[in-house]
Amino acid sequence: MQSEAKPSCEIDSPVQYLKGIGPKRSAVLGRLGIQTARDLLYYFPRDYLDLSRVEKIEDLRRFVNSGQYVTAIGTVRRFDTIGRPPRQRFVLVIGDETATITLIFFQSLRYYQKAFTVGETLAVSGKVTDFRNRLQMVHPSIDRLAAGDDEEADFEGFLHTKGIVPKYSTSEELRAVKLDTKGFRRVIKAALDRYVGQVEEWLPSSILQKDELIPLRNAIRSIHFPESEKALECSRRRLKYDELFSMQLMLALRRQSVKAELPGISFGVESKLARRLVDSLPFKLTKAQVNVTKEIANDMMSLRPMNRLLQGDVGSGKTVVALIAMLIAIDDGYQAAFMAPTEILAEQHYHTLANFLSNVSVNVRLLVSGQQKKLREDILQDIRGGTAGIVVGTHALIQEGVEFAKLGLVVIDEQHRFGVAQRLMLKEKGNAVRGSIVYPDMLVMTATPIPRTLALTLYGDLDVSTITELPAKRRTIKTILKLESQHASVYRFIREVVNEGRQAYVVYPLVEESEKLDLKAATEGYTFLKEQVFPDLRLGLIHGRLRPEEKDSIMDKYKRREIDILVATTVVEVGIDIPNASVMVVEHAERFGLSQLHQLRGRVGRGADQSYCILIAPDWMRRLQRKDVLPASVDDEVDERKKTERRLQAMIDTTDGFKIAEIDMELRGPGDFFGTRQSGLPELQVANLLTDQDLLQLARRDAFDLIERDPHLRLPEHLSLRKHFHERLHGALRLIQAG
Repeated sequence: MQSEAKPSCEIDSPVQYLKGIGPKRSAVLGRLGIQTARDLLYYFPRDYLDLSRVEKIEDLRRFVNSGQYVTAIGTVRRFDTIGRPPRQRFVLVIGDETATITLIFFQSLRYYQKAFTVGETLAVSGKVTDFRNRLQMVHPSIDRLAAGDDEEADFEGFLHTKGIVPKYSTSEELRAVKLDTKGFRRVIKAALDRYVGQVEEWLPSSILQKDELIPLRNAIRSIHFPESEKALECSRRRLKYDELFSMQLMLALRRQSVKAELPGISFGVESKLARRLVDSLPFKLTKAQVNVTKEIANDMMSLRPMNRLLQGDVGSGKTVVALIAMLIAIDDGYQAAFMAPTEILAEQHYHTLANFLSNVSVNVRLLVSGQQKKLREDILQDIRGGTAGIVVGTHALIQEGVEFAKLGLVVIDEQHRFGVAQRLMLKEKGNAVRGSIVYPDMLVMTATPIPRTLALTLYGDLDVSTITELPAKRRTIKTILKLESQHASVYRFIREVVNEGRQAYVVYPLVEESEKLDLKAATEGYTFLKEQVFPDLRLGLIHGRLRPEEKDSIMDKYKRREIDILVATTVVEVGIDIPNASVMVVEHAERFGLSQLHQLRGRVGRGADQSYCILIAPDWMRRLQRKDVLPASVDDEVDERKKTERRLQAMIDTTDGFKIAEIDMELRGPGDFFGTRQSGLPELQVANLLTDQDLLQLARRDAFDLIERDPHLRLPEHLSLRKHFHERLHGALRLIQAG
C-alpha cells in the first residue's frame, strides 16, 4: 500500500482529522467532495437567519399585517393536525416568557407531524398576522436552536442564536451523522479557528485595490459568520469575483492557446451538394436559418479552426443547418462526424439525415455499440477509406480503432450532455489529414438556449449563432397541469384525439440510478393502458433497452400511423419528429428537469394541428391549479417542493426556450446547467451568471487584460496567481480547448 503524499499545507490535510469530524462523518463528507479542511471552508451557507434583532413574541403585535419579516425565539408548547382535506393544516404553538404565537402549515403535513418535540427551542421568521386576536405566522422559516438534551449545548448560545446565522444544505445521510445545519456550524467554526490563517491570497494586489475587494481570509470568515449585513455583502462580492475571475482566466488562456493553434482547414463554400439539398427541401429555410448558415460558412472559409455554438429552441431547424455545413466539408473532399449523446438519438439523426439526402448522393454511416461484427468492420473500413461522407454515432466515434481518413468537420448535438474531454477526443481524430497536423472545424449544438450576451461571456472565444425563430407552420403548444387523481379526464382526451386521427405519447421518467424500477413503471403503465384503458386502440412501447432494430421498427410503425399511442421512457426526449403526434402526456412530471420537460414538449406541435402537453403531477400540487402564491421555504424538503412547483409553473406559463433556460439555470445553479463540473471550468457556488453580470464583466476584463499583458503569468506580482492556477486549475486548459 502506497503512503499518501504529505500535504504541502495543513489546511490541505484530510478533513477526518479535524475536531468534530472523525471517520464516519468524513466518509459522508467525502461523497460531497469535501476531502480536506480547505474544502470544508469552501462549503458555503445556502442561506442565513438574521437573529441580530430578535423580538419578544408579545412585541410582534406591532408588526401585524405590516408585511415585514420578523424573527422571534420560543419553545414548542404543543402541536397538532387539524381539519380535513383539502383544508387540513398543521398547527404549532411556540412561546416565550411574554406570549405565544401560532405557526400554520398547509403543505408537507406528514413531515411536520414528526419534525418537532415539545420543549425544543425554535427561531421563526415570517410575516405576522392576527386571527381572532391571536398572533400567527403562515409557513415561517424555522431554525432549530437548542433541545434540552443537546450533547454540545455549550456551543448553542454562541453559534445559533446571535447575529446573522448561517444555514447549510443537508441531506438524510448528513443528518444521520448529526451534520444538520447546526452540526455544520460547529465543525466549520472549528475549521475557521484552526485553518483560516493558512488561506493564501492569490489575487494580485493591483486587482484587489482597483476593484475594492476585501482580503480572501476575511471573506471566508465572513461568508460563514458575518458580523453585519455589510460584512456579508463584501464577503459575497469577493468570493463571487474569485469564481468568475477563475472562469474568465481559463477562457482568456484558451484564447491565447487558440492564437498559437496549428492551422485548420479553409473550405470552399460554393457547395453544389448543399445547393442540391436546399433546393430539394419540402420547406423554405427561415431567415434565421439562412443568417446562421452564412455565419458558419464564413467560419469554414477561414484557416482558423471553427469553434461555434449553434443554439436554437426545440424545432427551430438546427439539424438542417448542420447538414449544410457537413455538405460543404464533403464537397471539399473531407468527412464529417456527427456525435449524439444516446443511441436512439444517433439512430434518429441517421434516419433524418438519410431522408434529407434522399436526392443527394452522400454515404451516411451509423456507428453505435452493439452492432454485428461484420457490419461494424464494414463501417470502420468506410471511415478509414474515406468513402463514409457523414458518420453519425455516439461516444463509439471516439473509441480506439475508429480512424478517419479526412475528418474536416465535427458536429456535436446536445453539447451539454458530453464531457468536454469526450469532445476533445473526437476533435483530435482529425489531426492527421493529408499528412499534416490540423484541427477540424467544430460545431456544437444545443436546444437549451441562453441569452447571446451571456453565451459570449460564458463561452469566451466560442462564437455563438442563434436561430431566433421557429418555422412559420409551428403553432403554440398548450401546456396543462393535471393531478394523478384526474387521470380519467386525460384518458378521455387522448381517446378524442386518436378518434380524430391523431397520435399521442405517454412518457414515464427514467432515472439512471433506478433504471430497472422506472423501466418496470413504463412497462406496467403500457400493460395497464393497453388492457384496461385503451383495449381497442393500437399501443406501442419503446425504451432504451430494446435492440436498435426493435426501436427502429416501433418508430417506423408510429410514423406510418400504425400505432395510436406510444408509451415511452425518455428515449423520445430529443430528435423524434412525428408531425401527426399532437399530445404529449408526461407521467410524474415532478421528477423531470425543466429543460427535459421542454424537450419532451417539443416532440409535439410539429404538424398543422393544435398540440397539447399534459403534465401529470401528485395531488399535493393542487395549489398550482388554483394559481395560489407559493409560500416561503421553511426547510430543505419544502425548498425542493418549491423548486418543483417553479419548474411546472414555468412550463405552464411559457413556451419560450430562452425564458425556460433562464428559470432552469436559476433553479439548478449555473454549475449543473452549463455542465461546468465536466467542462474544466471552475464551479460556481456563490456567483450567479444571470444576476451577477456586472461583476462577471468586471472579472472578464481583468482576466483578459492580465493574460494579454502576461500570458504565462511570469511577472513577480502574478506568482501567487500562477501558483493558485497550477495547484487548483491546472489541467482545465486542455479540456476547455474543446469548447
